[in-house]
Amino acid sequence: MKKLLLFISICALCQVNAQIDPVQYPTFTNIEDALKSEKKVYSMSFRGKGLFNIPPQIAKLESIFFLNIMGNKLEKMDQEIFMLKELEIVNANENSIKFIPDEIGNLTKLTTLSINLNSLTSVNPNIAKLQHLKVIHLDANSLSIFPEALMEIPVLEEINLQGNQISFIADRLDQIKNLKFLNLSENQINDLGNLSFPKNLKYLELQQNAIVSLPENIFRSKKLEFLNVSDNHIKTISPRVKGLKDIVSMNLANNQLKDLPAEISQLKNLKTLILTGNPMEKSTIEKLKALMPQTQIYF
Repeated sequence: MKKLLLFISICALCQVNAQIDPVQYPTFTNIEDALKSEKKVYSMSFRGKGLFNIPPQIAKLESIFFLNIMGNKLEKMDQEIFMLKELEIVNANENSIKFIPDEIGNLTKLTTLSINLNSLTSVNPNIAKLQHLKVIHLDANSLSIFPEALMEIPVLEEINLQGNQISFIADRLDQIKNLKFLNLSENQINDLGNLSFPKNLKYLELQQNAIVSLPENIFRSKKLEFLNVSDNHIKTISPRVKGLKDIVSMNLANNQLKDLPAEISQLKNLKTLILTGNPMEKSTIEKLKALMPQTQIYF
């Protein structure tokens, strides 16, 4: 699984690189070359160099907005990083970072922060000062609760917390008003209470947890298009599922569902419904097929 997450993080990095014009913003991979450059340095990568520390001279490159320190041996984020006030994108994946320093709040222009495959057990509350942050990836760390500081950043659009040990989420998630993508898969969630979800949420991944029932509020997510709650312990789906007016794909595989409410037939935009690995009788399967002729159902 760690290898899979690493592959995903590399793909994400490639997408970020694709957004950077290599002609206008060439990426330097050597600190000496960057310091000698007659032009301003905007992009710097130390990826896979086996570093224990970032070269301190980087503090002189005040114009950097993209920094890639992925695949090193860093146990902390060096102070020089927080002197780079123009930083917008930081990739610190695949290190051994144990904590985020208070100085993270200095990077007020940051829009994308990725610290996948590290050793974080908590997230510094000062991250709430990053009021321009739109994307944060904290996959494959050791977080036990949903970082509440993220609930203070309403402009966040994407949060990825896959593969942690999260079992608790404070009921303030809906404060992240712009949130569109939320991945909480492969955690230790068993009870979501009646958690409220952001109104703009489009993608929700909760697979591979220990969830017994879905909160009623989830069915108020009228803009939700993709829902994955496979590999949980869900026994029933509420008739309020009809509230998911924009849902296109729903994965309910490998749960304990014996039937679905008739109201699911009101989901006219639902193209794909995955029900494999549930204890459904043949008669129930035939009934659902008749109820939802417009949907491709997998049993």
